[in-house]
Amino acid sequence: MSDALKHECGIAMIRLLKPLEYYKKKYGSAFYGVNKMYLMMEKQHNRGQDGAGLASIKLDTLPGERYISRIRSSEPQPIQDIFSQINDRINTELTANPQYSDDVTWQKKNVPYIGEVLLGHVRYGTFGQNSVESVHPFLRQNNWMHRNLIVAGNFNMTNNDLLFKNLVKLGQHPKDRVDTITVMEKIGHFLDSEVAKLYKKLKKEGFSKVDASPEIAERLNVAKILKKSSRDWDGGYAMAGMLGHGDAFVLRDPAGIRPTYYYQDEEVVVVASERPVIQTVFNVDFENVKELDPGKAIIIKKSGETSIQRIIAPLERKACSFERIYFSRGSDAEIYEERKMLGKLIMPQVLKEINHDTINTVFSFIPNTAETSFYGMVEAAQDELNKQKNETILAEKEQLTNERLKEILSHRLRTEKIAIKDAKLRTFITEDSSRDDLVAHVYDITYGVVKAEDNLVIIDDSIVRGTTLKKSIIKMLDRLQPKKIIVVSSAPQIRYPDCYGIDMANLEGLIAFNAALELLKEDGNYDLVEKVYEKCKSQENFEDSDVQNYVKEIYANFSDQEVSDKIAELLSEESVTTDVKIIYQTVDNLHKACPKNLGDWYFTGDYPTVGGNRVVNRAFINFYEGKNERAY
Repeated sequence: MSDALKHECGIAMIRLLKPLEYYKKKYGSAFYGVNKMYLMMEKQHNRGQDGAGLASIKLDTLPGERYISRIRSSEPQPIQDIFSQINDRINTELTANPQYSDDVTWQKKNVPYIGEVLLGHVRYGTFGQNSVESVHPFLRQNNWMHRNLIVAGNFNMTNNDLLFKNLVKLGQHPKDRVDTITVMEKIGHFLDSEVAKLYKKLKKEGFSKVDASPEIAERLNVAKILKKSSRDWDGGYAMAGMLGHGDAFVLRDPAGIRPTYYYQDEEVVVVASERPVIQTVFNVDFENVKELDPGKAIIIKKSGETSIQRIIAPLERKACSFERIYFSRGSDAEIYEERKMLGKLIMPQVLKEINHDTINTVFSFIPNTAETSFYGMVEAAQDELNKQKNETILAEKEQLTNERLKEILSHRLRTEKIAIKDAKLRTFITEDSSRDDLVAHVYDITYGVVKAEDNLVIIDDSIVRGTTLKKSIIKMLDRLQPKKIIVVSSAPQIRYPDCYGIDMANLEGLIAFNAALELLKEDGNYDLVEKVYEKCKSQENFEDSDVQNYVKEIYANFSDQEVSDKIAELLSEESVTTDVKIIYQTVDNLHKACPKNLGDWYFTGDYPTVGGNRVVNRAFINFYEGKNERAY
């Protein structure tokens, strides 16, 4: 994606099922869990670079011994920072006590982060400040071991105001309004309640206060707590948590919006946001890494007993298609093929635009995340070129000479590396024209491979705001002076804000929305904007289930092509002399390419949860009233 877009988060959980001595003997280190967690977080650094955190729990510690360790960082390289600190702390302890370098029992008691349950998180900030206080995991502390709660997640809630009010009704006094706090405190409330009920019951059964503690750990029903806690949640989430005594869980939202994968063998249970992370770090096959079903939780008891339980009735599956287009690492076998298919399926539109002239066309991609879709597009273009060769040979077979046959067969598809991203330039000059000049040089360009009679086709994985295209890429490509510049988006037009984890909260930031507004002005129908605003305002006191997405009316009278053509105009400044065309993927083709991930609300406005329509209407109200604030 050529636009800078913050998004998503990544979770990683490891539960070691054997004593630490086992890993020391087999793998040479009691720090096996910490080492694996570093790899899992580093392999998911694409999901979050604003912050990183790790928490660990030691099982079966004695009173007075520290059993929870947590570290968080919002430094520029947060994963490296937290593991550098962990490494320094471990080395300090072992250097001061070299006699215990092979004593796992001593290490577990005295060295932090050597635990059997570990939870890691990488963060992109979509709500709140990018300070260390906003970095997961979050910790809810209590003197009762069972009431300690650690939470981290990849999520956004659409109804956080309601969740906050519900906490107040329960008698709580939340320290913040962010959804991480409201979610954690809701789980914490029902955790406290369940522990109190169990303690009361155990007292009646004759257990002493001391003996009741391990019995509570065994009897605690995590699924019951999650069912009560998540009853009012509306959003996309993969919610992970650990309890102080050692129970752990990961809960996925009922529409399957946010991804969750897990793996289990006799040594470990592992959960992550992406499948290839688990495959690579634990060297396991594709089919052994399972996807957690929507509305279900993987629950790992302190005993190591692991179960998959339904917590919430599933909705229609609407797994985020943006995961497949852009966010997730393309090393996943399914995602790789899906991205190639996105490139193949858009090729007919490209061929129409270049009048099937594959000989006088140069194909390329920008940025690197679009490379896989580029391969698919090139394969389809090669099929077209082969077809043209066959047709030419058949048409000329009566008078075909060896020289002419060689000429026909010598035609090759022209693929080039046109744009290369240079070091990220710092915009240290505040004056606008100078800053724009700096931005225009973010990419280097390859000269000498494009001729004046050539079409230049550049595929991008998605076009959200179009800022980088307008300020840098199109200007840069124009210097090559091709006959035509065709910018291809492997994703459809992004018309609506996301409210489930992607940083696309404002309508006015979307180039498709701005194009539709310009079309309304040109047609003399801009008064529709006020009408839509009034409809959105009229629903402010409706129940979420009764709210409709009236923002769809802004686009209703225009074809996809009309919006694409207007986007091309908006992204081409007066200095650009080459004809510029923008081609977007169709929603139908997106579904063909990603048949198991049909979440498309940012393209269609069809939100998978009832809170989505309220969010899009609120975003439109903010736009109309000139409020630069989030819609959720």
